[in-house]
Amino acid sequence: MKIGRIIGFAITGLCFGVLVQGEPIEFEIGQTATQEDIQGWNIDVTPNGDGLPNGQGSVDEGAKVYAAKCAGCHGPTGVEGPYNRLVGGQGSLGTDRPHKTVGSYWPYATTLFDYIFRAMPLTAPQSLSANKVYALVAWILYRNDIIDENMVLDRFTLPTIHMPNRHGFQISPHMGISLPTSP
Repeated sequence: MKIGRIIGFAITGLCFGVLVQGEPIEFEIGQTATQEDIQGWNIDVTPNGDGLPNGQGSVDEGAKVYAAKCAGCHGPTGVEGPYNRLVGGQGSLGTDRPHKTVGSYWPYATTLFDYIFRAMPLTAPQSLSANKVYALVAWILYRNDIIDENMVLDRFTLPTIHMPNRHGFQISPHMGISLPTSP
């Protein structure tokens, strides 16, 4: 046990010494990303909607996509789980048992699009078309009483949606990022 720690400290010291002297460590794995590689991953969406792709989706379409791709993890209505609740929780952030859902916690509807487009479904990230993601976002926002059931979302309508917790975050002067305010 002692010998393992000594070896660990020695290796750490050697690595730290190389880093302090400014010499890069070459691992000789992977390859340099091409512009094409970068463009394939450059899919971020900002709170104001920059980066949203073309496409559109309705609540009805979203209900079908949700049942097929999301209900297994979030429950048939977005409340049951086993993973995070997506629906409900409004008014709970200031309580002893807050429910951080899309409807109670998320400050921007565009962030929901960004997250689903990049990371969902869990078993096949980035497999959903822009149309399906717009539809899912519409269904989730409708289930949280944020939009009307007849609203169609696209790159123009999505950024206009005012989320209930829009002003529940503030900009950190030290880091330049949004942090939750205390309830």
